[in-house]
Amino acid sequence: MQIRSTITILLAIACSACATIVGQPTQVVPISSTPSDAAITIVDESGVEVFKGTTPTSVTLQKSTGKYWGKKSFTVTIAKAGFQPQTIPVTASANGWYIAGNFVFGGLIGWFIVDPLNGHMYTLSPEAVAASLSTVAAHNNTATDGSIAIVLLQDVPDSLRNQMVQVR
Repeated sequence: MQIRSTITILLAIACSACATIVGQPTQVVPISSTPSDAAITIVDESGVEVFKGTTPTSVTLQKSTGKYWGKKSFTVTIAKAGFQPQTIPVTASANGWYIAGNFVFGGLIGWFIVDPLNGHMYTLSPEAVAASLSTVAAHNNTATDGSIAIVLLQDVPDSLRNQMVQVR
């Protein structure tokens, strides 16, 4: 009877995969921006919008497509009126439990069958998204030779109005 128990334990270890045991199918990614209350749109690798909201927030994202070696990737776009939008890629890559854990415990079955099928082997990076949005310099001066452009006062950004000089 002792031999059967030992064989059962050894088979369980041989058929296991470390990332599957320790990992999760999803990951929470905090998203923030300066200034806050910016619009967030997250689109996955197939072009499907998976989230729409405002900063600050935390989003739970899938790490795998559900296909063999199917790691996810996302495009996070953060935008606010009067500021340049930022686009930040979030991609999945193999984690330490998959690489080192299968070397020690899971073996080839963990490396090539169990972990690649369930996607627990991935970690999304960056683990947190923080955007610092810069203001839009709204003007219609397209001259690159240093010439003077005439613009309407309403087209001059507030941040540049204190630098204006009256010409007589």
